[in-house]
Amino acid sequence: MTQLVNSLELLKSISDATTALVQKLSKSVVSVTAQMSRGTGVVLDNQGYIITCNHVLQGCSTVRVGQGEKTYEAKVVGIDTYNDLALLKTEQANFEPIATGNSDNVNTGQFVLALANPFNRKQPTATTGIVTNPDSVIRGFRGTAMENVIATDAKLNPGFSGGPLVDAEGKLIGINSAYVWQRGIAIPVNKVKTVTDRLLNGIKIKKAYLGLVANTVAIPEEIQQEAGIEQETGVMVFQVEAGAPARTAGLTMGDVILTFNGKPVEDFYDLPRLLREDVAGKQTTLTVIRGEKLVELTITPISKEEEEND
Repeated sequence: MTQLVNSLELLKSISDATTALVQKLSKSVVSVTAQMSRGTGVVLDNQGYIITCNHVLQGCSTVRVGQGEKTYEAKVVGIDTYNDLALLKTEQANFEPIATGNSDNVNTGQFVLALANPFNRKQPTATTGIVTNPDSVIRGFRGTAMENVIATDAKLNPGFSGGPLVDAEGKLIGINSAYVWQRGIAIPVNKVKTVTDRLLNGIKIKKAYLGLVANTVAIPEEIQQEAGIEQETGVMVFQVEAGAPARTAGLTMGDVILTFNGKPVEDFYDLPRLLREDVAGKQTTLTVIRGEKLVELTITPISKEEEEND
């Protein structure tokens, strides 16, 4: 009987602590509305800066943010489509900033709480779970690959995008971005801080660009043997843009890309992942199958700014 009483008291203690945490964090969670899209945002400071997911904005340059029935206009300060982040600024409200943690210290198995308020209610909705992988890679989502993201088993319903993922102390460890394969995916807060700092300083997020249309293909076993490779898939080039780095490097339709900068390219989603900003303007190598032979090409990706919201 004593053990049962102690267990009930422990459960009540956990329940009360979780409820108190949600109530505390509700002051830092806002709704984000853009045209027909609804999501969530997190208040970063006392200056009106709010972080959310870029896909929530649907290309809008102005959105509405709110908390407890009232909404306010917010402007888009900058976006990072690769990391699915957008920084907003509002002048009309005095929201409470969230405390931030250190996502480098996130471990598998630790408790997490995900919050959302897409419908501008007085209290946010919430789900709980544990971290299943603190450094995950999600391939094929929204046409690219998301690297170094936090995966949890906390269910994310529609509208959770842009909301906070917090630890047991209520500190922000990530921004919820998607729910795929029964896993909640969050962008680590340390990455969010880096992106936010750049956008605040007017530094536009750029990416490296090759200028080609391609897709994943299987490499026939006889061609693998002829070329002396063990890689079973690569990326076939279907079109090369005139004047683009791919054209300058000599890539042609039918080439199958195997490696970029010495790293395997096994499917189409590897290319956006490898075309990071730091490779732009730097001469590097591409290995391709042309016919049945391996060919190494030299290529210099150019820097291309992220597309601005319309």
